[in-house]
Amino acid sequence: MSQRILYESHSHTTLCNHAVGEPTEYAAVAYDRGLKGLIVTCHNPMPNRFSHHVRMREDQFDEYVDLVARTTDEWNGRVDVRLGLEADYFEGHESYLEKQLSSAVFHFVLGSVHPQIQEFRAKYWQADEVEVQRTYFRLLAQSAETGLFDSLAHPDLVKNHTANVWRPAEIMDDIRASLDRIAVTGVAMELNTSGLNKTISEMNPFPRMLTEMRQRNIPVTLGADAHEPNRVSDGYEQALQILMECGYDRVSFFLERRRNDVLISDALESLVARSDGS
Repeated sequence: MSQRILYESHSHTTLCNHAVGEPTEYAAVAYDRGLKGLIVTCHNPMPNRFSHHVRMREDQFDEYVDLVARTTDEWNGRVDVRLGLEADYFEGHESYLEKQLSSAVFHFVLGSVHPQIQEFRAKYWQADEVEVQRTYFRLLAQSAETGLFDSLAHPDLVKNHTANVWRPAEIMDDIRASLDRIAVTGVAMELNTSGLNKTISEMNPFPRMLTEMRQRNIPVTLGADAHEPNRVSDGYEQALQILMECGYDRVSFFLERRRNDVLISDALESLVARSDGS
């Protein structure tokens, strides 16, 4: 087997109320796939029952930290399991997030704008869904500018919730303006393989956006957004090929909130094919 070098950088736990399986099961799949590690990034608690049905409660935060710590101990020497978080960016909650992120030793923090949640819809939605898309990309840039996050998760997610009017060529100027702002911050952006299973069946973000990111030297992290164990590292080979086609030769992951880069050629060589051949 080639040297283990890649991490699954986006995975969840049952505490978010829409995932299945224990972190140890996710770690087992990571091991079988030849990954070096697993970063658990469950949805962060938010105040006042903010989209409470899709995230852990505030009083479950310590339980989450302990769950990951136990898994880290269990897989010590086989899979490097680290504590991360997927944290929602929502205007007005910046100080809450800052305090939360200082309350535990996180290795990786994904920032997310979720246009499907009721709070986003109440504040930002309008009849013209193209304008909703423009708002989404503006908020994505704002999230990077907070300095709270290491990478931005599924950074064209809005396309799956405005699919009927998704014509990216029409809003490329807005996307480019967002990427210009993000590039200045040094924050990475994620290539999320779970997009293949969504309304618009392509990874997040779409290739043209990845090419624009590469032109601005925006680093890319890789995540399967695993909500069940067998999704760990799903689609990684295809994702790495897409990155190369868009001009990247390296992919990144974060440990101790610091970016690590590996050659895509080495990453591809390190992966072990799934037992089902997919």
